[in-house]
Amino acid sequence: MATSRGVIIVSKCERLKSSSVQRCACTVLHRQYSQQSARKTPNFGLLFDIDGVIVRGRRVLPTAREAFNHLVDESGNFRVPTVFVTNAGNALRSGKAEQLSEWLGVNVHEDQVVMAHSPLKMFDQYFNKQLLISGQGPTQEIAHNLGFVNTTTVDELRQAYPQLDCVDHERRKTKAVTPTSRIPKLEAVMLFGEPVRWETSLQLIIDVLMTGGDLSSAPTAPYPHLPILACNMDLQWMAEAHMPRFGHGAFLLCLEALYKKVTGNDLIYTALVGKPSEITYYHAETMVQHHARSIGISHPITKLYAVGDNIHTDIFGMNLYQEYVRRHRGSKKRVTMQGARGLDLSTQDFKGLTADQCYSVLVKTGVYNGEELLDHSPRDFLPVEAKLQEPSLSVKCVLEAINTIFKLENFL
Repeated sequence: MATSRGVIIVSKCERLKSSSVQRCACTVLHRQYSQQSARKTPNFGLLFDIDGVIVRGRRVLPTAREAFNHLVDESGNFRVPTVFVTNAGNALRSGKAEQLSEWLGVNVHEDQVVMAHSPLKMFDQYFNKQLLISGQGPTQEIAHNLGFVNTTTVDELRQAYPQLDCVDHERRKTKAVTPTSRIPKLEAVMLFGEPVRWETSLQLIIDVLMTGGDLSSAPTAPYPHLPILACNMDLQWMAEAHMPRFGHGAFLLCLEALYKKVTGNDLIYTALVGKPSEITYYHAETMVQHHARSIGISHPITKLYAVGDNIHTDIFGMNLYQEYVRRHRGSKKRVTMQGARGLDLSTQDFKGLTADQCYSVLVKTGVYNGEELLDHSPRDFLPVEAKLQEPSLSVKCVLEAINTIFKLENFL
């Protein structure tokens, strides 16, 4: 990162790498604490990506359990403010917390989990709107837990208008069918994550936009179209396969291209949350500060370290948030966040945010493979300065990340 502090961190890291103390931290980490260091409380917080950092699909990476043992005390309680920030949107926070607890062997609470959709609860002006929701998993339960009470799924829409879904010839309805249920006029679209049948979701979402939310009417292509609230911009992610797989960002790219081709207009996002959106890191910092209070840390958390495997989301996002923090602290007005056109920042409480130094830590256990890649950043976050995709630190794995951060913070 191109800040003076970022430069200091990199140079320190290089000295650490040449030190005899830091031997392959992925396999050995010394745990020799003095009485003084054991009593020390940190002024930093940690943000961890999950896929590619802690797990690959459902396979826990080799050093993950050992790494997180260093974040808890003898009783198993966290001693460093820690939050997990994932672009996954197909689960409830409580379910992801249970998964993490099982994977890592430490007790993770749902208040430590930021899903891709978590920041949407700030968009309360849509709570009572009639929403079309797309994705996998318990999408309606997720929406209701966030505060959105009136929802229709893509599958419910397909059942009501079966003739509109005709790519799959096996289930295509060629004869007129009386709708099995009445769908209220839709007022907004919410995209949680990649659906199973892309062709069905692409077709019906564009139909909704073209008809202003009433599929019983003829398409008139109103513009601006209905509000779209979308989560998770990952073009690719790392699962069990040896190569990256398409993520929700790929689906959004298809939706943007099709809408542009059909109407000649650009698709507009009212909300575009998940990494690398600043609003996601703003939300994550509020949770870090809350976790600090809950584990007995009363002094301000002034530094944040975000550990991730994707330079286009994890690294870019944290560096983008550092720029946002810098602009926000230097301005008496609310500073606009990318991806949050529909959010009234005047209603948000920034008083509890105390971090003024944000560092990105790249691990090499996921998407990143060391090769020069094309720019996969989301359309709405361009142009991207090269320095914003440069990590403050580059390490082999999550264990080495924690080891290095602890050394830099003198927290051993």
